[in-house]
Amino acid sequence: MSQRTSIFSKLVRDFASGAAVSVTPDTPLVDTVTKMAAADASSATVVDEQGRPVGILTEQDVTRRVVFQASEGQPVKDVMTRDVVTISADEYLYYAIARMRRRDLRHMPVVDSQGALAGILDLHHAVADASTELMAEIDKLTREDSVDGLTEIKAAQVGLADYLMAEGLPTTEIQALLTHINNDIYRRVIDLNLTAMEADGRGTPPANFCVIVMGSGGRGENYIYPDQDNGFIIEDYDDDRHTEIDAWFIELAERMTGDLDRVGLPLCKGYVMATNPLWRKTLSQWKEQISLWSRRRNTTALRLCDIFFDFRCVWGNPEMAIELHDYVAQVTQGNVAFLREMYEDDRDNSVALGWFGRFITEKDVEAHKGEMNLKHTGTLPLVEAIRLLSLRDGVGTASTLNRMEALRELGVLSHDEHDYLSGGFRHICRLLLRQQIADFKNGNQVSNYVDPKALTKREQDILTDSFKAIRDFRNRVGGEFTGELF
Repeated sequence: MSQRTSIFSKLVRDFASGAAVSVTPDTPLVDTVTKMAAADASSATVVDEQGRPVGILTEQDVTRRVVFQASEGQPVKDVMTRDVVTISADEYLYYAIARMRRRDLRHMPVVDSQGALAGILDLHHAVADASTELMAEIDKLTREDSVDGLTEIKAAQVGLADYLMAEGLPTTEIQALLTHINNDIYRRVIDLNLTAMEADGRGTPPANFCVIVMGSGGRGENYIYPDQDNGFIIEDYDDDRHTEIDAWFIELAERMTGDLDRVGLPLCKGYVMATNPLWRKTLSQWKEQISLWSRRRNTTALRLCDIFFDFRCVWGNPEMAIELHDYVAQVTQGNVAFLREMYEDDRDNSVALGWFGRFITEKDVEAHKGEMNLKHTGTLPLVEAIRLLSLRDGVGTASTLNRMEALRELGVLSHDEHDYLSGGFRHICRLLLRQQIADFKNGNQVSNYVDPKALTKREQDILTDSFKAIRDFRNRVGGEFTGELF
């Protein structure tokens, strides 16, 4: 992410001061203030015997409650602010900023996973690089953790994307930010449901697990309303516990996908969700399934690979996702026969460019006649081809642009080829995201369709060149995998 959007990816621990002044409740005020002065600190956190914050004393407290009102020997507990608001070190920085702004706090103690004091967050330091406009967007993106609050956050994404496009931020960076926020919504929905299941007597998770998202969410290339493509990787357990354990994860999956749908991440029409046992497996079962897909190579298996091979962990133990990524690389790297079959299955996915450089527009879908689906006939043909080469050559990164850069460094893409393809990808993404924002603002259904007649002549020319570059590249990739000449 750029400097302007990096605030959305940083954690509280990135900005918290680890040298927080801490005292016990019985520490005399004179000693507390002396420690603050010695550390040039504007606050002192009051902690209990386990190091957990129970109060805070700030410079404002000193001037309002201490000077000329309290004796220097009084314990700090007499004047501290109780019911202190804390923040986890692993929380996102922009959530902490919004919470502090809403509560008019200038300091917030940072705690570790055990609830013990780990540092102090200063609001002025945290927002130093954020513009007023960006702060307004942050406020919209930080509603309370509830389905209704997360629904407001999802709706606010469109305004954020519109603002950042107007600011000239590259579209692919905006997509990365939208993905980041969507994946954070996943995290919060899962946390809400885990709490609810425990409260309902369903207990805690019976096995360690992680939640993965696939497709554009795994690549960091979301647009405004991506469908859910998710799954569970569950720690291996004894077979005789399957009925009990799987029933628990089925319930979590049903709750999670239902809430995500209500929030604004639609249910997947292809049922690529953890409610489907195909996408809810133990780590060993996932490996067996990937191995089976690579051997059988039928149409169904190949299309499932297309969906699955771009995935990332959004909740839970990332080590299981990393191990599974490593296994995918082991199965696919250098496996030309398998990758050739994947190419053959995707062969008909081409760009919307016909004879004499004319755009091929929709003829069958009445609502979009004369328009182009810039996802299916624009970015997708490039994403698929780049992924194939990346799997063959062991490129581990997930985003399409990063994969292109890695392939260029390996010499798989020439400098000119990389320039045309990366530029074309950015251009198509920009046209598509711009159209989706316009559709949303005009009250139209948000889709992947763009009317070529609505583009400027220059945009049409660049799009034509982009399509040609992608088509030539796919032909080249096809030649490498099939030996055919185009």
